[in-house]
Amino acid sequence: MNYAVIIAGGSGNRMGQDIPKQFINVYDKPVLIYTLEGFQRHPMIDAIEVVCIEGWESIVQAYANQFNITKLRWIVKGGSSAQESIRNGVFNLEGKLSPDDTVIIHDGIRPVIDDSVLTDVIEVAHQYGNAVTSLPYNEQIFVVSADDANTTTQFIPRETLRRVSTPQAYTFGLLDEKYHEAFEKGIGIYGSHYANTMMVELGVRLHFAKGSDKNIKLTTKDDLEIFKGYLTKEKDSWLK
Repeated sequence: MNYAVIIAGGSGNRMGQDIPKQFINVYDKPVLIYTLEGFQRHPMIDAIEVVCIEGWESIVQAYANQFNITKLRWIVKGGSSAQESIRNGVFNLEGKLSPDDTVIIHDGIRPVIDDSVLTDVIEVAHQYGNAVTSLPYNEQIFVVSADDANTTTQFIPRETLRRVSTPQAYTFGLLDEKYHEAFEKGIGIYGSHYANTMMVELGVRLHFAKGSDKNIKLTTKDDLEIFKGYLTKEKDSWLK
């Protein structure tokens, strides 16, 4: 079976609003609900867990009831970092999931989740035991010179790079084992680490799944405007 773990434990300070950004209303609907609807409608998702910022648990449940998110089964208190929040969500599933079940981790503030992206990350994970949503890098990347930060003499071929985001999928047995190992050893849990970077630091080979440029992360007010544009745009009929 396939279980979604939606990470909504952040405070969203960079958005500069009075409430966490995952609860900001866009056209009379919270951002988090747009995200949950993507998993609610997908036929391969069996149940949903939300890892929520402390104190907002009852609000998440109320919104889920209001917007008919019937697959929501668990609401878990988040941690002080993304990794602590994911750990809390994973550990809550112990005794509930089998090792072969697939867990899809996704940011609650990535509300434009394409059905085909979600399908692919699940199918790749079923085949290999893990999958990370990814896209090629289309810009040139240069390395800043050590002796002069305004110059460069080295570039990284973009063909060797991939941009990785959520959704990410892992068998529950692997995910649970590695989060125990990571927090016991203090590996891959600090700073900007996430499940994927932690896995690599613990020696796991990751497999790429397809991504989408529409899968934006709502970090600033400008991102909110882009999201609104996606919600209201109409596709030109002449585009193939």
